[in-house]
Amino acid sequence: MASGILVGIEDLIGNIFQKGPGMEDVAAIGAGIRRARREAGITQATLADLIGTSSRTIHAIETGTGNPSLATVVAAANAVGLHLRPSDE
Repeated sequence: MASGILVGIEDLIGNIFQKGPGMEDVAAIGAGIRRARREAGITQATLADLIGTSSRTIHAIETGTGNPSLATVVAAANAVGLHLRPSDE
């Protein structure tokens, strides 16, 4: 059952990244990851290597495009010192 929930969340995140409600949140998360990466002085390629993904995926996360998995977005955020957590809303 839990894996079904995770897949559902990843599908939702993928749909949000493509288009839909919350695009401002997606853009803000991506911009935050980009800002933290640049402040850390690392390239998209280096970040990609650190978390085991492609530079193209890092670009997609930072620009709010494509369909990155939730796990990859969280890994990218964590690698640059950011921690995503649910809102109290």
